[in-house]
Amino acid sequence: MIKTKPTGPIPSGYQSIDGELAIGGQKASALVSEYGSPLFVYSASLLDARMAQLRAAMPDALDLHYAMKANPYQPVLRHMVGLADGIDIASGGELRMALDAEAAPAKISFAGPGKRDDELEQAIRAGVTINIESPGECDRALRIGAATGTKPRLAIRVNPDFDLKGSGMKMGGGAKPFGMDIELVAPSVQRILDAGADWRGFHIFAGSQALNADAIIETQAQTFALAARLATAIGHSPDHVNLGGGFGIPYFPGDEPLDIVKVGNALSEQIDQVPDILSSTQFAIELGRYLVGEAGVYLTRIVDRKLSQGQIFLVTDGGLHHQLAASGNFGTVVRRNYPAAIANRFDQQPEETASIVGCLCTPLDRLSDNAAMPKADVGDVVAIFCAGAYGATASPANFLGQGAAKEILVR
Repeated sequence: MIKTKPTGPIPSGYQSIDGELAIGGQKASALVSEYGSPLFVYSASLLDARMAQLRAAMPDALDLHYAMKANPYQPVLRHMVGLADGIDIASGGELRMALDAEAAPAKISFAGPGKRDDELEQAIRAGVTINIESPGECDRALRIGAATGTKPRLAIRVNPDFDLKGSGMKMGGGAKPFGMDIELVAPSVQRILDAGADWRGFHIFAGSQALNADAIIETQAQTFALAARLATAIGHSPDHVNLGGGFGIPYFPGDEPLDIVKVGNALSEQIDQVPDILSSTQFAIELGRYLVGEAGVYLTRIVDRKLSQGQIFLVTDGGLHHQLAASGNFGTVVRRNYPAAIANRFDQQPEETASIVGCLCTPLDRLSDNAAMPKADVGDVVAIFCAGAYGATASPANFLGQGAAKEILVR
């Protein structure tokens, strides 16, 4: 007996037309026929809806930033530039993409360890805020600013002495490659001030992909307290404090959506109660997958149906080279099924247990294991949901010479 494994919850906002999955009012099969397979499809209306829901839940005084590493596809990025209050980047390449998408330099912040001198110079000349990760990087940025005759805009990324409980990836607490340990922050800020550079404030990021509102609220309270403690030690009020992100989306069976209203209400109280040294500070959160993850679907056509030792395999023309995360090879300890469906049989009830696999010569290339599906055959289209974040650019597209999938934004 083959044990059937459930798939994750299909995100809200998707509908059907004539029994088929529809994205942006168009049938998935029609999109594949027009643009080819495999295909990433992103919905502008779902991006708009997610940002509107978030703004309604968060305090008006809070800026909402888009972390473009989640999805830098130019049409999506350009759309998010119009929706977000700031863009967070992590490389010189992303800086060029953000500027091409007409993001205002003053609203761009650059984080990440290992920034090269050419990237620092590019960012300093452009006038973006650099989140400094170490004393050495601070010295290099100041030296480059002096050599170019440009006043750098510098914030300090802090490695907090706490982490985000239950987060998928812990970005703070303990020894980390990200940010400065707390005792190094004040001396580095003093160097920035002494050099006449523009000290912008703090970037404090403790973790990502959390679904527990209470854990996020606790971490944000600790972040406010840490920012106040550091500012007091420095003797200067920071212009800006990036509180990080951490908002997760439900990928797997049993996952429940994050209660953003509860988080927003707590943030409102925290901002209202900040100490005097933070009373003029602008606060922001940065989100990536929460903004774009559920607005994307990966479509891939079935090219073979085979039976092996009593198990059904639906072999597609896509796979982990486009959707590494769905295969479980992007940091998942125990592989679980992403939300998945047979797109052109979207309204049909399950009839069989089948595994959806890719076309690569590796047993790691699995998109769904032993899931309950309508009976599908060659030519049918598989939909893998939650594909709007860490999909196309976070996957090894050139593995085995396969090449990239097509991407489109539907409006």
